[in-house]
Amino acid sequence: MASMGQPTYRAKQLRDAGARSVHDVTTLSKDLRAQLAERGVRTGRSVLHHSVASPDGTRKFLLQLADGRVVEAVGIPADGGDRRRLTVCVSSQVGCPMRCTFCATGKGGFARNLLPHEIVDQVLTVQEEFGQRVSNIVFMGMGEPLLNLPSVLRAHEILNKDVGVGARHITISTVGVPNAIRRMARLQLQSTLAVSIHAPSQALRETIVPSARAYPLDALMADCQEYFRLSGRRVTFEYTLLAGVNDGVGQAEELAALLRRHDLRSHVNLIPWNPVDDSEFQRPTRRAVQAFAAALEQRGIPVSVRHTRGLEAAAACGQLRNQHQKTPLAEFAVPA
Repeated sequence: MASMGQPTYRAKQLRDAGARSVHDVTTLSKDLRAQLAERGVRTGRSVLHHSVASPDGTRKFLLQLADGRVVEAVGIPADGGDRRRLTVCVSSQVGCPMRCTFCATGKGGFARNLLPHEIVDQVLTVQEEFGQRVSNIVFMGMGEPLLNLPSVLRAHEILNKDVGVGARHITISTVGVPNAIRRMARLQLQSTLAVSIHAPSQALRETIVPSARAYPLDALMADCQEYFRLSGRRVTFEYTLLAGVNDGVGQAEELAALLRRHDLRSHVNLIPWNPVDDSEFQRPTRRAVQAFAAALEQRGIPVSVRHTRGLEAAAACGQLRNQHQKTPLAEFAVPA
């Protein structure tokens, strides 16, 4: 709008119209609508090619972007039907280049970074499909958010200031990108940093997260300390439990020692692995998960176990996109 000499509020009118075509945005003049159409400006939500739902109400959406690429977004309602709470898990990239060994997204390859409006649009689409306001946003979908930090930060700003989601209700997840956490720390966003740690030692982490070879665990932890120091926000450590790989009580003890050594306010979120097609990994037993959590608690580490939501909806990150890539697009079209 600015490049066309229009005031900034026109862009907000266009975004908030909820119309499927610029020609339907009646708050804009007919001439302006024609100019926007000539420039190829689109409005409305991304094309919804497929959605799946699980019995608990979780819904996963496969959205097609303007260039034909597809991304996933997940809407997660509150337990008990509380309509005041709706969490959206958004993607930051088309695919992911990090290639974590247990992750479905990496198996589908990497295409490109998402633009800010493509991230925001995921939230607006889920909000529209659920018919209720989004209360929480987690950047935990496809992609590594800190490899697309400019777009993620711009989307964060829009979602906070324009869409009205509080900064403390936004979580940005990362497997770790050198220098990026410190850059975020200096911005003092007041949002939660969630670090996908997955292992208590550098050697084991390198086998699970190949990118860890370029970002030693001690350096990652030092950057997390800096984030806590500058923002005052506790850091969440995401730990995906893989049976027989990183789910032993001894490894829980190592993790507790690591966190105590680096002395920062933190919380561990344990995630029993979601099965992925053609993977060598296995989901841990409930007993193993409980023993791991208990070992952390006994050592004074705050811990929670993520309740699997939408397992029936192929909700492990990247699975629906991978299924789509094996299937003709027409077969995933949403009925009119």
